[in-house]
Amino acid sequence: MASDARRSGPRATDNGDDGARPATGAGPERLRRGRWTGTPEKGLWELRESLNSRIGELEARLRTKAERGQIPREEQALADQAHEELRAARDTLCHHHRRRLPAAHLTVAQTHFDVAHNLLLRLSSTDEITSMMPGLVAFVREHLPVGDARRARVEEIALSVRSGTPLEPAQREVVVDSMAVARLAHLKERLRVRNFTYVVYGVAIALTVIVALVGVFGVLAPGTVPLCFSPEGVGVVCPTGSDTSERSREGDIDALQAQVASSWDYAVVEFVGIIAAAVAAAASLRRIKGTSTPYNVPVALALLKLPTGALTAVLGLLLIRGEFVPGLQALNSSAQIIAWAIVFGYAQQLFTKFVDNQAQSVLNSVGGPNNTAGKPVQDPRTPAA
Repeated sequence: MASDARRSGPRATDNGDDGARPATGAGPERLRRGRWTGTPEKGLWELRESLNSRIGELEARLRTKAERGQIPREEQALADQAHEELRAARDTLCHHHRRRLPAAHLTVAQTHFDVAHNLLLRLSSTDEITSMMPGLVAFVREHLPVGDARRARVEEIALSVRSGTPLEPAQREVVVDSMAVARLAHLKERLRVRNFTYVVYGVAIALTVIVALVGVFGVLAPGTVPLCFSPEGVGVVCPTGSDTSERSREGDIDALQAQVASSWDYAVVEFVGIIAAAVAAAASLRRIKGTSTPYNVPVALALLKLPTGALTAVLGLLLIRGEFVPGLQALNSSAQIIAWAIVFGYAQQLFTKFVDNQAQSVLNSVGGPNNTAGKPVQDPRTPAA
């Protein structure tokens, strides 16, 4: 009787759970009640519901095997642990923290689900594994490199099974172990995307702070490093004002520029640089492919370009003011200064394009149908051409 109770589903828990949650779908109902009562939805809705549905499917398969008596007593511990992993996956999706980390919730829940699915594979018969071989081989090919010995062995087993040879228990263990390694590789791919996204966000925040400090500096001390020019025969020209009187053409140039400089000069130049960078960010998104991961890489890249554009606009004008650009020593009007700020703000793409390339490389490393499949392993019984 105790064994039958264990086979019927997961055990009761101390928090009042009667073990019926996998059967009744209490996890999704809790999510729905959370939405109905106004609890803020966290995470990508499609990914959360997809994972919830797959958890329910796996729970049903485990219960079906238990009711049919297909789980031997010596393997009951595997079934119990699979139920525990599925319960942990549901609890992770239903968790509400003060810190909004929906992507982390999805990744952790997916990890629990992967362990439960691997345990189900260990509980499956060789005939069941044989029917699942196409999907298992496809997953291994997506996430294990071509030179991996486990991938090569799984492909050999798949060819053997396709030719009509029955799957042996030892071969089943090879397939299940390769699936576990492939799932771990898939997790590492997702974590690589997460780490890259967090680094980009961190750099964007740091640059935003620098932009704010530069703007405050321009407001408090506009004459210290003015963004002004003194073209010959014109006077003093600044981004938000100018002085073309005779007095502005005589005397110390630095002192005259400090007098004409406005506290809005740096703010205006930075704002123009941000607008130009936003246009560049919109144009660069055409080269970034979408991703099914819960980490929004394109948004992080776009946010990085905005403060970068503000800084390149300011630094570019300072380079012109310092006569660093050959043939371009002084700008004749405020309109020219703003125009060059736009050019330098857009020019941040010269630096951030390397980040864009790295982002695309990281996204391409996540396994999927677009990855190049490895060379098929030849059936050893087929003579070479």
